[in-house]
Amino acid sequence: MTYRAPISDMLLSLNHGAGLKAAVEAGHYGDFDADLAAAVLEEAGKFASDVLAPLNKVGDEHGIKLDAGKVTTAPGWPDAYKRWTEGGWNAVSGPEDFGGQGLPLAINAACTEIWSAANVAFGLCPLLTASAIEALDAHGSDELKRIYLEKLVSGKWTGTMQLTEPQAGSDVGALRTRAEKQPDGTYRIKGTKIFITYGEHDMTDNIVHFVLARLPDAPAGTKGISLFLVPKFMVNADGSLGQRNDIYASGVEHKLGMHASPTCTMTMGDHGGAIGFLIGEENQGMRCMFTMMNQARLGVGLEGVGVADRAYQQALSYAQERKQGRAVGKTGAGSDAIFVHPDVKRMLMRMRAQTAAARTICYATAVAIDVSTRAKDAKVRADAAARAALLTPMAKAYSTDIGNEVAYLGVQVHGGMGFIEETGAAQHYRDARITAIYEGTNGIQAIDLVTRKLAANGGAAVWGLLDELSATVKQVETSNDPAFGTTGAKLREALDALTRTSKWLLERVTSAPNDALAGATPYLQQFGATLGGCLLASEALAAKAEGLGDAPRYVSLARFFAENITVQAGALERTVTESAESVAAADAVLLG
Repeated sequence: MTYRAPISDMLLSLNHGAGLKAAVEAGHYGDFDADLAAAVLEEAGKFASDVLAPLNKVGDEHGIKLDAGKVTTAPGWPDAYKRWTEGGWNAVSGPEDFGGQGLPLAINAACTEIWSAANVAFGLCPLLTASAIEALDAHGSDELKRIYLEKLVSGKWTGTMQLTEPQAGSDVGALRTRAEKQPDGTYRIKGTKIFITYGEHDMTDNIVHFVLARLPDAPAGTKGISLFLVPKFMVNADGSLGQRNDIYASGVEHKLGMHASPTCTMTMGDHGGAIGFLIGEENQGMRCMFTMMNQARLGVGLEGVGVADRAYQQALSYAQERKQGRAVGKTGAGSDAIFVHPDVKRMLMRMRAQTAAARTICYATAVAIDVSTRAKDAKVRADAAARAALLTPMAKAYSTDIGNEVAYLGVQVHGGMGFIEETGAAQHYRDARITAIYEGTNGIQAIDLVTRKLAANGGAAVWGLLDELSATVKQVETSNDPAFGTTGAKLREALDALTRTSKWLLERVTSAPNDALAGATPYLQQFGATLGGCLLASEALAAKAEGLGDAPRYVSLARFFAENITVQAGALERTVTESAESVAAADAVLLG
């Protein structure tokens, strides 16, 4: 089956769960018309279904080819990319001064989910270009912006992020790529980068690489890293392409999934060194790169949502067609579709509910980022920036964990046919796996949540968010709607548990850091399960308030999440607060 964007679900999530409608009404989006979101998503959905989704399996089976430093993508991909850019999709949230449409990041986030669901390996390319645009716009010189931004915003050229080296993965400070300043103000860069997504391809005639490197007299560690713009082809004064720069793909990886996305080893320095241009200031590269990484982390979270929704749609379709066994109490001949079996329904509901929760967490992150840059009041901007910082690690980690689990369940619903490549269920499972690893592993996101985001300003961002969630739970509790079942009670218990866990961790971040780190991942899971449950409840309440015809469906979805997933919060509290000693004993168990 092909993919169909769930526009109604996305709009409810965007406007109510994520708070876009309230932010527009508060004036944070200027004259933006929220009704435009529906039109944009409808058109994005059509393009995804008609053009991108049919190429998903083609890309997986064909993969990419490297020959003499040049990468050839799968059949149909260059044409699809050309049509995608001509449709203006790369420019949705790009700065208007450089040809972008200037639409909110929240709208582009919803589009990113659609591209990822239709064809995640394709959507990965513009995801990184968007991050490159953000970094260049924020930190680049006026001259670099003049030369490169319009081409990147339009999608005529694509961008990459080049951090990782064989000895420097998550430990970026260990990188060895060198940069030396030249008399003309440029830099010569020599070194090797690995795992570079779309480091080389045939979909555009130029690629703009953003490369981390170290100057000869730079301080050790991350404090001595600088960021450079390194084009594949130099750009002449008239804007035409000039000489080939000394940066080449010397290898490509053969991967578990994402076969259509070229993951390259990039070599600089075989011909004197690649010519690079400083972004920001010397030795301030990590600050500039984090501008790219934070947007990319949200994008990866949306990849998790997209793959999850595609896997869910396919599993639901299969469950309605595949006949095995009979419903309980049925008499007579003939088998029933497996959809009638309670355990299959349970799996499908879990897939649907978790996907919906991850979607809203990601959209809420995008709305917070928007408000942090668009609001007129300085305090509103600062509070929104703190909210965005708090949500980003959850958007990345919780959503990609869900992407992996939902894709896993998709294979399970298919049974033996899920293990066979022809159904496509296995591809979703393989493609989803990397999302929990790149752009900062999910363990690193959990550490960031506990040591930086929770600890910031004494936990102010956390307490503010929990107060808002508590208000939502109170609305459920006082609604007296029996369709909610025990949703209100389950969410209240989870909020209380999350509050206790947050206070426990906040006390130990400095006094007993290893105890806090041991509980970081279960804490992120606890936070995500609680947040997701409350956001789905807020959407159900909004659907009821607006008299939507399918409001009962959203109430049932919120109830399922609360009674089947949010209930894990209490157990996760005990995992965080009671398991530090068992983690500390790992050496004796693993190395004894």
